[in-house]
Amino acid sequence: MRNLLEIFLTALKLGVTSFGGPIAHLGYFRNEYVVRRKWLSESVYQDIVSLCQILPGPASSQVGMAIGILRGGVLGAIAAFLGFTLPSVIALIIIASLFVQMNIPLGFTKGLMLVAVAVVLHALIGMGKKALTNMITILITIISLLFMLFYSVTWAQICVIIVSGLVGIIAFKGHTTRSEQLYINISKRVSNIALLSLCILLIMLPVLSYTTQNSWVTFFNQLYQAGLLVFGGGHVVLPLLQSAFVPDITLEQFLAGYGVTQAMPGPLFTFSSYIGTVMFGVMGGIVGMVAIFLPAMLLVIGTLPYFAQIRSNPYIANALKAINAGVIGILGAAFMNPIVKHTIIQPVDALFAILLFVMLQYGKVAPWIVVVTGLVVGVIYYR
Repeated sequence: MRNLLEIFLTALKLGVTSFGGPIAHLGYFRNEYVVRRKWLSESVYQDIVSLCQILPGPASSQVGMAIGILRGGVLGAIAAFLGFTLPSVIALIIIASLFVQMNIPLGFTKGLMLVAVAVVLHALIGMGKKALTNMITILITIISLLFMLFYSVTWAQICVIIVSGLVGIIAFKGHTTRSEQLYINISKRVSNIALLSLCILLIMLPVLSYTTQNSWVTFFNQLYQAGLLVFGGGHVVLPLLQSAFVPDITLEQFLAGYGVTQAMPGPLFTFSSYIGTVMFGVMGGIVGMVAIFLPAMLLVIGTLPYFAQIRSNPYIANALKAINAGVIGILGAAFMNPIVKHTIIQPVDALFAILLFVMLQYGKVAPWIVVVTGLVVGVIYYR
């Protein structure tokens, strides 16, 4: 119980302070789990990030769940998920319940965007030092970054990961890449049950929705499908939620919730709790959270034990070495667009972002202090 409480409280701190979207979340996770607490090594963390980039669903949330599994098994995954997700879920349920049309001040959001620039750059540098150890990995990163910048569509990310893995198998043939041992606190039986449950729900929910015409079942099915079949994170799932639910809630309510969710810490998938609360009340918000994150949880529980086993294979280890380099290119492209593109508009923006980065990189300041500093700068200067 003490271990689970530690997992929950650590994730809760991240859930309160992790602003800036999924790419920034990976930076916050690295600072807390790898650098500060040393729960796992840099190489294991990067392999988990690579796995979760391949899986559909909210990548940053899945990374948190995977770290929870390493620390405390299935219950650890649940504790990590709840800690990271509940702060924004509770806030969105309250906002939707009170029917408040919040107009987020420009300075507030601008400050968070500047923090995201600093956090993501800090994470990219740290990950690059570990993963980019030779000219081949550097070239994979550069080519991946350029490809993602020119082809910023969902399938491009999958292509980068597949091609990077193939290049790694070929380029590092004959090289022995040793993967650090990864111990998973769940059995293959539990893993198989999770994957079977994932498939059963994928088949049965649409059938139940069609046959029963029950609004709750339809609501759960739509969010489950969105959580399972979407690559690319929260920004990609939002258009799907709009097409699925705007007939049930007004466009004005949807856009207001979208704006509020953007300003929240934690995963953007929690927007489902806002929609559920508007449609069904508080219970709808809770069901919305469970429905959209359930497939992500089942996928991580189902795939992580097999991933831990096959990553020791020399071919898989070489592929992962290249995939890690490709993922850095993907994250670098996301850093440049949309983070930098939509944040650094004038020279003073760059100055503030650099100051926040220096605090994090060289001042070794705690991330939450950087978040507070960015908020203060945003509210005062950009008011």
